[in-house]
Amino acid sequence: MKLSAFLRNLRFKSIGDSIMDGSTNSLDDVSGSSAEFPDRTSLMEVRLLAQEDEITLLKSSLADALRKLRLHDQQMLLLKQHLIAVNPSAARSLNQVCCADGLSRSCRLSSSSQDGLCLSGSSPVTNSTGEENGHTRPSPTLPGPKQRPISQDRATQTELTLQGLGSGQERVPLALTRAVQSISLEDALPEGMSVVLEESVLEEGEEEEEEQDEGAGGGRMKNSSWTPGVEEVIQPTRLLRRVGAEAQDHNGSSEDQAGSAPQTPTSGSPMPYKDQCPSPLPPILEDLKKPLVRRNSERLVKETPERTKQKLAKKAASSANLLTRSPSLESRAKDLISSTGSQGSSRGRTTQGQSIKMFLRGRPITMYIPSNIQNYEELKMELPAEKLELDWVYGYRGRDCRANLYLLPSGEAVYFIACVVVLYHLSNRTQRHYRKHTDCVRCLAVHPDKIRVASGQTAGVDKDGKPLQPLVHIWDSSTLVTLQTIGQGSFERGVGSVAFSQSDAGAFLCVVDESNEHMLSVWDCAKGTKHAEVKSTNEAVLAVEFNPGDSSNIITSGKSHVHFWTLSGGALTKKQGIFGKYKKPKFILCFVFSLTGDVLTGDSEGNILTWGKSRADTKTLGKGAKETFQIMRQMRAHEGSVFTLCVLQGGAILSGGGKDRKIIRWSADLAPERECEIPEQFGAVRTIADVDGEELLVGTTRNAILRGTISDGFVAIVQGHVDEMWGLATHPTQNIFLTCGNDRQLCLWSAEEHSLDWATTLDESGLCADFCPSGTVVSVGLNTGRWLVLDLRTREVVSDLTDGNEQLSVMRYSPDGSFLAVGSHDNFIYIYSVSESGRRYTRFGKCTGHSSFITHLDWSKDGKYIMSNSGDYEILYWDVAGGCKLLRNRYESKDREWASYTCVLGFHVVGVWLEGSDGTDINALCRSHNERLVAMADDFCKVHLFQYPCPKPKAPSHKYEGHGSHVTNVCFTNSDSHLLSLGGKDTCILQWRVTGGSSGGAREHPASTSASASSTSTNSPEPGM
Repeated sequence: MKLSAFLRNLRFKSIGDSIMDGSTNSLDDVSGSSAEFPDRTSLMEVRLLAQEDEITLLKSSLADALRKLRLHDQQMLLLKQHLIAVNPSAARSLNQVCCADGLSRSCRLSSSSQDGLCLSGSSPVTNSTGEENGHTRPSPTLPGPKQRPISQDRATQTELTLQGLGSGQERVPLALTRAVQSISLEDALPEGMSVVLEESVLEEGEEEEEEQDEGAGGGRMKNSSWTPGVEEVIQPTRLLRRVGAEAQDHNGSSEDQAGSAPQTPTSGSPMPYKDQCPSPLPPILEDLKKPLVRRNSERLVKETPERTKQKLAKKAASSANLLTRSPSLESRAKDLISSTGSQGSSRGRTTQGQSIKMFLRGRPITMYIPSNIQNYEELKMELPAEKLELDWVYGYRGRDCRANLYLLPSGEAVYFIACVVVLYHLSNRTQRHYRKHTDCVRCLAVHPDKIRVASGQTAGVDKDGKPLQPLVHIWDSSTLVTLQTIGQGSFERGVGSVAFSQSDAGAFLCVVDESNEHMLSVWDCAKGTKHAEVKSTNEAVLAVEFNPGDSSNIITSGKSHVHFWTLSGGALTKKQGIFGKYKKPKFILCFVFSLTGDVLTGDSEGNILTWGKSRADTKTLGKGAKETFQIMRQMRAHEGSVFTLCVLQGGAILSGGGKDRKIIRWSADLAPERECEIPEQFGAVRTIADVDGEELLVGTTRNAILRGTISDGFVAIVQGHVDEMWGLATHPTQNIFLTCGNDRQLCLWSAEEHSLDWATTLDESGLCADFCPSGTVVSVGLNTGRWLVLDLRTREVVSDLTDGNEQLSVMRYSPDGSFLAVGSHDNFIYIYSVSESGRRYTRFGKCTGHSSFITHLDWSKDGKYIMSNSGDYEILYWDVAGGCKLLRNRYESKDREWASYTCVLGFHVVGVWLEGSDGTDINALCRSHNERLVAMADDFCKVHLFQYPCPKPKAPSHKYEGHGSHVTNVCFTNSDSHLLSLGGKDTCILQWRVTGGSSGGAREHPASTSASASSTSTNSPEPGM
């Protein structure tokens, strides 16, 4: 009977293999055709979807069959236990009858049947686990003639030779022996005793379906003839339940009861007990007249198309559960085959061979559950014990913002980037951070008391598409506590400029928003109420200030205008500056008030204009003429634009140039005194802050802050990228990291010193990077298919290669550094063998099979396999050591351990995906080296921290704000002490300190703790999480 189970399992395996081969072959066809003929991609995707639907139905059918087999196993075990309990002599009685009838053939039970009755001395009695009640039970040996081995010939599968019935070798049909066995077992029970077959409770909706299908099928099978569909040895007669009239009324006929069992009865099985004769011979003779029907034979009764459609609909409905957890075809077949070949094998229900399925943009993604997870449904996802604290902010926003650098009495420079306002202590080289803004900060102003600060933000949207309103926060720079929130719901698009009044101790705040009319409003700082509001102009407004000597006078400047405003009685009136005989510049970029009360403006023509109030020209304009503001003097200051003006304590004036990158010191009457030029690498001068009259802080257009004097020059104290960043890599042994982006800058940073070690300019945009495990070189992928290898110490290019002509998305060294994998947007992964400590590269092979561009990849810990993701949400596995072959059976990779985990699609990181994600919402993730945490970068300016692994959907996480754009990459440092995150358009690098839990440098799986981290003084009291 093990042979019968073996043949049946071969059928299951053939179905599973055909499904697996069909799906992978079709996948390869799609990849090849899409690579060679891009116009056929959509057609291939339609074919894939249709095949996936067919696979789902086949999986559903196989799952139902396997479930029925499990139910049969459980029923037979219960039956055996009940039989032994009520009549221990039943087995002996059965054995005696079989031996008396001259049974010479070994009647071994298949592994799928678990009645525990063994008729062969060579086959021990086992249950599904190979044991009974905790120990192995020896099988009884039957007396009788020598047994003949089972023949595999088809002619011998329907008959058995019985010895001892006569002197001649009379051949008796197999139905005779089956009936004798069944009747003898029933007769072994005491009179009035019934064998009760307990049935497992089916899931809701499945019991009715099985009763209908099996009931109808059983009736048809009785009248059908045998057809040689699938060969299989006829199973031993099942023990039927002996029922009375009252049981029949409740559960239906015994035929239906038997039909609802997972194993379909054959036509050679006896009729229900109530229809049997006391003598075994009459029913046997009757059975001889009936044709034999195999369990897996084809039914001759044709089903109507309506019936077929109904069954398919039911299968499709029942397969809904498979969308989240479907049995693996191959593993099930392997389990079945191993159970027939090994007496101690187990076919119990486990999580092995099961999978979970998630959908991205309607595409199903199947991920197999590892063997070490036994109870997937019972897994509980918890918040990690570790938390993140913002440790350092790299960068400064000078490329498109003005007047955003000030020095506080505390010795701290205050500036902003992304959503963070940074307070950098010049002497101690420490940072504090105000983090109450929900989107990018655009403007800054310091109160006359030099303690309060006002910062305005732009408008944005949250992850649900809801708008985030622009507003202004007034906060205490010493405690980082928000004192007042101004204009929530009153501004449009964003806040462009803010300024405190001076003469009245900063009682009012002037705000200009970025709406089409550039609304100018004045607010009461203490009450947070609006005092006045007016439409400014349809042109861009770049600056606003109160007159230091009169809070009723406000000046705004911008594109081709200078406006002088008067605040009176809650109303604002405007007077426009008259250029007169002077050429009107395209932009008035900045202005200051001199100690004499004059207004000095810097424009895009490189001039400094002095404005004054003139008397009314009554001769020309008549009696109704009013005083006007006109240009009193023009001074040529710079080649190109004048970006900033600054008044020093003694009355001297500083101007910062754009094109010429010069800082010029002027006397109070605009006589030039000294000048210096900013190095070209830092860009033009954006803003200037006075430190002590001599020492200056200079913000530049290339997002750097310089410190120094005009006489001695300047050095950079803050630096950053100036365009979108994507490449991020951390050193394998040192606390340093490397970044690259669209600004063609390759930068090496020290996470300990919070400084830039060196930077070099690339010929093209750098999009990805990785350190060689030796730590001496780093590889950088560019946007044209070219990639470089640089020596960290000398910065020299030691290798320059090209793969394809599309951008590279990922560079990844194998754990031992013997291979380098290069993922490209041409859908290929190029493999190089590495020698000479990362200085020599030889093409080893190419992984071909993805149907879209490569997004992420990781090496296995043994350095032989690769897991990769692509733009169409594929998860593929590659045997690199075996020749860069695609592993078609992804199930075999479920237990493989990975040296890193950056792939956003995989079983261990299912929980990072939010419900409704479209597949592009997650840009990157990274597992910590101790394999306790996984950090995720999303498209909604957030950094998430999950526990690892997080294989269940909707896993909880700690969420951290700070970036003002999509977060492009995250990576842990070599000791797991810090996490680094890159912003996209905000050009910001945030360094997070990992707190709580165990020490960051642990490289093993320590037990989870419930330690929590509190905010430190370096951040605002209520950081966004």
